[in-house]
Amino acid sequence: YIADAWNHRIVKWKLNSNQGQIIAGGNGYGNQNNQLSSPMNIIFDKQNNSFIIADWGNRRVIRYFDQNQTNPQILISNISCEGLTIDRDGFIYVSDSKNNEVRRWKQGDTKGELVAGGNGQGNHLNQLNKPANIFIDEDYSLYISDYNNHRVMKWGKYAKEGTIVAGGNGEGDSLKQLSPPEGVVVDHLGHIYVADRENNRVMRWCEGDEEGEILVGGNGQGNQSNQVNWPTGLSFDNEENLYVVDWENRRIQKYEKI
Repeated sequence: YIADAWNHRIVKWKLNSNQGQIIAGGNGYGNQNNQLSSPMNIIFDKQNNSFIIADWGNRRVIRYFDQNQTNPQILISNISCEGLTIDRDGFIYVSDSKNNEVRRWKQGDTKGELVAGGNGQGNHLNQLNKPANIFIDEDYSLYISDYNNHRVMKWGKYAKEGTIVAGGNGEGDSLKQLSPPEGVVVDHLGHIYVADRENNRVMRWCEGDEEGEILVGGNGQGNQSNQVNWPTGLSFDNEENLYVVDWENRRIQKYEKI
């Protein structure tokens, strides 16, 4: 499932297909039931057999139960939503880049529970500065791309502050730095993968390490097979193949298990 932001739609691509299928939006920019406005993220909720969309331009998180886009459910309103993730219990986590926080939501919530940030904009360990993509692991630890702080933060369940697990050494292109982080995922070994957007690379960090390693790109901005151009999103499949949203190249690249 792909959030095709500037076409205001969600596209589903089956394995080995040469074209996708529009499953949400695709009816121009707008806020009607069959419209989206610059969707930034999508997750699939297996428990409810539905997909949930960060409808960024409309400042809402919306749920569709089918591909006919009938009777969509607005889960959250008035939120600068970019990152979405869901835990094994079906709780939804949403990053709010304006309020510099991440909240956890369950069905019927009107406010959500604060789980990270919420202490104003800043770079202290209890603060965030434009949180972007997020990831939740099996232990309910939350990983946050802290965009303007050029770092990835890990917040344990019930934690009052986070720990820096990638970057955090200012903006730059050394192996200790990010510029800035966007997509973030964690594998079953606890390795942290970060889309380092303006450095045109994907990095892997082990928690506690001072430096990361370059896995994808790092060969300058371009469209060759060893290059990416503003990578923004990351995802694993069941075989731990890595998918990279190669934003400026208008493509998604697949890398076999690394």
